[in-house]
Amino acid sequence: MTERIRVAVAGASGRMGREVVKLVLTDPELELAAAVARSAGPVDAGKMVGLEECGVRVAAELEEALAAAKPDVLVDFTTPQTAVRHTELSILYGARPVIGTTGFTPEQIAELDKQCRQRGIGGLIAPNFSIGAILMMRFAAQAAKYFPHVEIIEYHGDQKLDAPSGTSIKTAELIAQNRQELKQGNPNEHETLQGARGGYYDGFRIHSVRLPGVFAQQEVIFGAFGQTLKIRHDSYERAGYMPGVKVAIRKVMETSGLVYGFEHFLD
Repeated sequence: MTERIRVAVAGASGRMGREVVKLVLTDPELELAAAVARSAGPVDAGKMVGLEECGVRVAAELEEALAAAKPDVLVDFTTPQTAVRHTELSILYGARPVIGTTGFTPEQIAELDKQCRQRGIGGLIAPNFSIGAILMMRFAAQAAKYFPHVEIIEYHGDQKLDAPSGTSIKTAELIAQNRQELKQGNPNEHETLQGARGGYYDGFRIHSVRLPGVFAQQEVIFGAFGQTLKIRHDSYERAGYMPGVKVAIRKVMETSGLVYGFEHFLD
């Protein structure tokens, strides 16, 4: 039998973290090595997510958990304020980081890639782990070759901290690789209400909707003479991201250096 991959989960008491703990505890190829959450208290990780006791107590400090458990992989869905430090600690202790938190700068990603290569391990930073969302991004990038006029509308709940979303930024980056920068709209247009046209990226616009009752959706709209093309992806619950997280955990064991974007693991 193949040896199970030992996984630590940071932010284990959060909404995404709980789903990751459930995934690890119910997948025969994975083993929960550690669960970390500052505010959860020393509860059993299994009981915390509504499953049977698993014998892993939730720890308050990531570094202590990494040193004691020696996991193969760290999955982190925390905040931009803590994710960089968590990634550095993960690499320091030889745990391959799988990071679902956005907000890393290109300079930080380059430095973390260097650290991974020095340790001889792989890592992943991904704005989105949904396989459907990755396909949406790929289709949009392909369409941009033929429909250069494009706008992105992304929808999230009103508690989301960043705007635009990491997924929409990643989509915009992929689109920009397949089209020349083209400033759209009337050259004399004027916003009578600041921000009405959305955020500017490489000549096109990204619009962020934040409303209660919304989970996560994104629509990429292409326009041409006499026609439009809409590519849309809708997520309805966090469990939908878990097949992608499982793929990331498995693939990162075979990777060297830090990869930015889950789409690279679907080739």
